[in-house]
Formats: sequence, C-alpha cells, structure tokens
Amino acid sequence: MIDVRNRGRWLSLGLGGLLLVSVWSGNVFVAGLRAADKEKSGPDLGPNASLHGYRPFHDDDPWNTSVDKLPVDAKSPTFIKSIGADKPLHPDFGAPYEGAPLGIPFIVVAGTQPKVPVSFEYADESDPGPYPIPPDAPVEGGPKADADGDRHVLVLDRDHEKLYEIFSASRSDKEWHAGSGAVFDLKSNKSRPEGWTSADAAGLPIFPGLVRYDEVMEQKEIRHALRFTVKKSRRAYVAPASHWAIESKDSSLPPIGLSVRLNAD
Repeated sequence: MIDVRNRGRWLSLGLGGLLLVSVWSGNVFVAGLRAADKEKSGPDLGPNASLHGYRPFHDDDPWNTSVDKLPVDAKSPTFIKSIGADKPLHPDFGAPYEGAPLGIPFIVVAGTQPKVPVSFEYADESDPGPYPIPPDAPVEGGPKADADGDRHVLVLDRDHEKLYEIFSASRSDKEWHAGSGAVFDLKSNKSRPEGWTSADAAGLPIFPGLVRYDEVMEQKEIRHALRFTVKKSRRAYVAPASHWAIESKDSSLPPIGLSVRLNAD
C-alpha cells in the first residue's frame, strides 16, 4: 500500500490499470450494492440516479474495506515519486463542458430492461452479451461516435444486482460495439479470471470507484475506495486487479491495483 496516510476510513483507489483504496496508472476500484441502511429504498432508475445508501459488493470486499491500519510498502516513496507527489488530483465530475459531460456517467435500469447484442474487439477476455443497455444510455465523452476519451458505458441492473460495463462504445441500429466488456455480480466478491481485462485495463469494475452526487450531497459520506489514474504504471498487477495496462518493466512504477492512502489533511 502506498503511504499517503488516510484520516478517513474509506479513501482508496486504483491506477490506470491499478486499483482501489489504491491507485493505478489507469483506474481504481470500489464497492457493491449492499444496503448501508436497510430501511432506505433501493436505487432510483435513470442516468446518474441516487443509490440511497446502497453500495456494490460485500462489506469485506476490497472496495469497501479500510486500509488505514495496513502496513506501508517498502517502495512507497518510490511509487509516490513516480506518480507525482506534488501533482494535484484533477476531478472531472458530472458538469457539462463544451456540449459533453465530464467524468464517467452511469445509468440504473430495472431487471426488465431488454438486452441487446454487443460485439467486442477483445472478445476472448470479454463477457459475452447481450447486455441490458438502453438506446439512450449515457456515453463517457458524449453520444457522438467521434467523441474523444475511453467512451465507457456503465449500466447497473438494480433488480438483479449486476453491473454491465463496456469500453470504447459505439451504437449502430439496435446493436452496440465495444473494445471490451465485463459483467459483475454485485452480490459476490469474485474477481475477473487471471490475465483478463474488463472495461478497465485493470480488470476491475469502474462504477464502484466513482464519486457520486448522491454520496456527497445526500449521504454526506463516501464509504468506499476511489478510482483514479496515473500516467504510467508497470507490467504488473496486484489483486483484486487481474490485468496490466502498460508494457514497461520499470520497477519504480506502481503495479495496477495498488492501494493508496490519502494524506490526513
């Protein structure tokens, strides 16, 4: 774990292929749909809907467990230096900019949402379709096919507690095409098969590590690891990540799925 000490209990992340309460050179991971408050209703339906206190996966899943008492990795200073100790985090949350949304949107659907075919460029490491993706599902970077960015589409099936995520998404007629895709059972802590990617280079889910409006404005608390990316990681990963993002073997760079603690201040 990288030592960026954590006052709170839930701040974790991943890197561009890394992970929760951890950092990566590409991404991080977080938790699932366990109800924090059993008396609250389930998630609402629609784009960027409120989850009303629910979070993905079990309480003992890496996305949901505290790292404040874990030992510090001997290479922590080296990893932090390579990431950039003097660099600020750059949040891209929700607001529209130049006609496209910033950040990674998601949509919550009912279990009755019709499933549609999805074809994959990396089909050998993707979970086959069909996926319950609505025709108007929000796409990272905006709906235009030539929009920049990773073009993620994240769909949460509220009734079956399943998460469907695709990368480099485009739609034609009634079919979606993507670079890769993954389905996560949010009632299970099971990771991807060794060596498999997902919609994230780390093989991790993306949705659990996002900062959501309802957490900040309604719950007033973020109770899971946060996903973040770094410019460079190395050809290695640590669980629960299952895949690396970059071919570099430079040992001063962090592995994908690394956990990082935030400074107390």
